[in-house]
Amino acid sequence: MCHKMNTISIISFILATGAVAYFTFQIVRKMKKSDNPTEEYFTGGRALAWPVVAGSLLLTNLSTEQLVGLNGAVFGDKALVGIAWEALAAFAMIATALVFLPRYLASGFTTTPAFLEKRFDKTTRSMVSGLFLFGYVTVLLPVVLYTGSLALIGMFDLNLPLWLVVGTIGILGSAYAIFGGLKSVAISDTINGVGLLIGGLTIPFLALIALGDGSFFSGLAVLTRDNPQYLTPLTNLNSDGNVVSVPWPTLFTGMMFIQVFYWSTNQVIVQRAMAAKSLAEGQKGVLFASAMKLVGPLMLCLPGIIALHMTDLTIVKQDQAYGAIVRYVLPDWSLGLFAAVLMGSILSSFNSALNSASTLFSLQFYKGYFNKTASGEQIVSTGKKFGIALAVASIFIAPLLDQMQSIFEYLQKVNGLYSVPIIGIFLLGITTKHVPAVAAKLGMVVGMAAYAFFTFINIKDVPEFFANSDGDLHWLHGYFISFMASVLVMLIIGKLHPKTAEEIAISDQRDPAPVDMTPWASANKASIAIMGVTVGIYLLLVWISN
Repeated sequence: MCHKMNTISIISFILATGAVAYFTFQIVRKMKKSDNPTEEYFTGGRALAWPVVAGSLLLTNLSTEQLVGLNGAVFGDKALVGIAWEALAAFAMIATALVFLPRYLASGFTTTPAFLEKRFDKTTRSMVSGLFLFGYVTVLLPVVLYTGSLALIGMFDLNLPLWLVVGTIGILGSAYAIFGGLKSVAISDTINGVGLLIGGLTIPFLALIALGDGSFFSGLAVLTRDNPQYLTPLTNLNSDGNVVSVPWPTLFTGMMFIQVFYWSTNQVIVQRAMAAKSLAEGQKGVLFASAMKLVGPLMLCLPGIIALHMTDLTIVKQDQAYGAIVRYVLPDWSLGLFAAVLMGSILSSFNSALNSASTLFSLQFYKGYFNKTASGEQIVSTGKKFGIALAVASIFIAPLLDQMQSIFEYLQKVNGLYSVPIIGIFLLGITTKHVPAVAAKLGMVVGMAAYAFFTFINIKDVPEFFANSDGDLHWLHGYFISFMASVLVMLIIGKLHPKTAEEIAISDQRDPAPVDMTPWASANKASIAIMGVTVGIYLLLVWISN
């Protein structure tokens, strides 16, 4: 019987995954194409409406590294501190919509590092592009493949080697990004986003019913009655006396800057908003996605909390918590459909990163250094070849991550190595005019060196307020200190050797904007509402947990 059900699951998985690919192809085929092959492939011809921008943003971000990793982190913490990753994202996305996006679109930039060339110089742009590519190949792409494979193996109870599942997902994801371009990526993201939202919210709903012996409200009562301390979003120590992964002081140091880096400067994310057909459409898409992030904890944190109450689940490693609860609450016949939804999220994050990496390499390095007279067709062709090479490398790296205790913490820690210097350069690039290019380069070096020191050479015996579970300096505080060191170096150099008036005038020159730059009239009101709801969620959880 079980074998039959598993077969049905696999068939439904294949059919659902194939349906998304078919509808994506049909929609993209009917969309208007740009005469510029580079614009068409890398920015979708700047033709995306706000629902597609929002859907692509959410699906690019929401994948199995979040579902598996964040639920696993919450399970390991025995506290809801992981909600910060979602809640603070809403604030950072507001900054993207109101501050960063208008500047990116004003000159028609295709990549976020292109802004840095305008503000500083070509070498700064190349260095930052190189750091982004380093992050994609060593962290983002392998993590997506690994966590996606882990989830599918757990759900289907597959007796297959990890490398085989990794390779299959990698090949499928590559097809979207390499052969379809940004339009295919964005459209498939949006279709999958609807499915993931429905499927992702179904899991905690069914889990609460199971927890309450058939009653949803009884399940909620168990959460608030038996172990309310699990629901605390602001704490240093959990109920076992262990330091949690996100101590509350870090919300005001490294955590906020990580969010700004990811949502406001990261090419993988911002490229979706830069493909909007107008500034207003881009702002609507980003802010709608920001509002939807407030629903995220129901999918990304709550299952981990529920799993803590289900003592009959077999969970050896914390990253197994989500897969275990999915198998527990879903009937066999529906596993295939949910797995298809998960596959969509995996492919979305993977193909988005591949597309962005191809964009950076072909426009910055191939066009900038190797073939300055390259045609649009040559640039696109090179981008596709680079995407294939990157996909192959990621497929080989992903299985090596099986040795990690917490994949989510690994993801964030290694991200910091390149995000610390990048976020400092972008923030100063937007807020100042006098800081020269040499300061940006030295700031990058100082930021990376400081972060490597604080992360990999532990600072021992720090006060509890700043400590991790081992008594060492928490890596999020190290992130903040490294960021401040980088910024301080750049400001000092800018004070001692500021840019000349002529250099500032050149930086201020703008090419004609490729889209309508009229802002969305309700952007400020929407932003205030999102911030108010975020604060309200925290206050409610603090009240419940006490």
